[in-house]
Amino acid sequence: MVSKALSVPILFAGSALVLFLFLCLFVPVFFDLPSICYTNPRNLNRVDNGQIQFQGGINSITQSKEYSERENHGEIQFQGAIEPIGPSREDIEWVKDQLQRNSLGEPPNTTEGWHALRKGINPRTRAQQLEDLTKFKGISHYEDGTNDHTALPCPGELLVEEHHSNYGEPWAGGRDVFEFLGSSVKLKPGDLVLEIGCGTLRVGLHFIRYLDPSHFHCLERDELSLMAAFRYELPSHGLLHKRPIIFKGEDMDFSGFGSGVTYDLIYASAVFLHMPDALVWVGLERLASRLRPYKGRIFVSHNIKFCTRLRGEECAQRLKGLGLEYVGKHTHDSLLFNHYEIWFEFRRSESGA
Repeated sequence: MVSKALSVPILFAGSALVLFLFLCLFVPVFFDLPSICYTNPRNLNRVDNGQIQFQGGINSITQSKEYSERENHGEIQFQGAIEPIGPSREDIEWVKDQLQRNSLGEPPNTTEGWHALRKGINPRTRAQQLEDLTKFKGISHYEDGTNDHTALPCPGELLVEEHHSNYGEPWAGGRDVFEFLGSSVKLKPGDLVLEIGCGTLRVGLHFIRYLDPSHFHCLERDELSLMAAFRYELPSHGLLHKRPIIFKGEDMDFSGFGSGVTYDLIYASAVFLHMPDALVWVGLERLASRLRPYKGRIFVSHNIKFCTRLRGEECAQRLKGLGLEYVGKHTHDSLLFNHYEIWFEFRRSESGA
């Protein structure tokens, strides 16, 4: 028999074990509380690649944690770590370190020098690529003459990315614009963004990737640009599921986006300088009510001659009449090439908010 001296400790230990199991197994399940024994699956966040991450990553823009729930296509998702807008100082140092570790010196400064590095590669211009694609179709292709094998047949001119040369600066500059604007307004995935003249999505691709589905809107009048956007850029970047709302239109008609929609960011990159001043003012009048009070911003690149061409205080007075005010002028540098861009910022005035 167990002595009375041992019975009390055994009884105490047994009670403690029962209480431990109760706290471990039953309380987390029925009351949705963290377990002291294991990680409750409800406190995890499943990401697209099938891996599981802990919820509550730090937002690199606001440096605060996001724990809110958001509705997305009828489903409630937990909002975890938000992808950073731009590279950190550590990111830049990492790239430089990789170049050094792999003994990658300064790049060649001549065409011949570049071609000399392409051992076993046949360098082709876009024109030569297009000719080869038209003549030979590809190394392996179907001969039946139908497009049944291709879900979204794309013209060869788009496949060789001729439209990437339609701009006055390298295609990579689109990322610079995204990083500047996104950081300036402390952009979050749930914000609404409108681009006036998104072209072939040189900038828009980065906003579409970052924002929640259907949170990027655009008004574009050029047919070739829209064809490149829908037939090549969105499918090739795997962004069809983001469902951007893009309309073909001109004359600053934003009615297609619906009434009551307010934007956190509205921007026009190298667009207003090609428009008559009168049309720009029509657009600003229509956009003023679509700008979210207090937070919302309008950014215009390059120049604001529609404003500076006016005499004296006339520009400020016209802006005030629209419920807008000028905030200031900004410049930002490119990450990859020797270039900076100028932007002018506007917001709703207190009287118009």
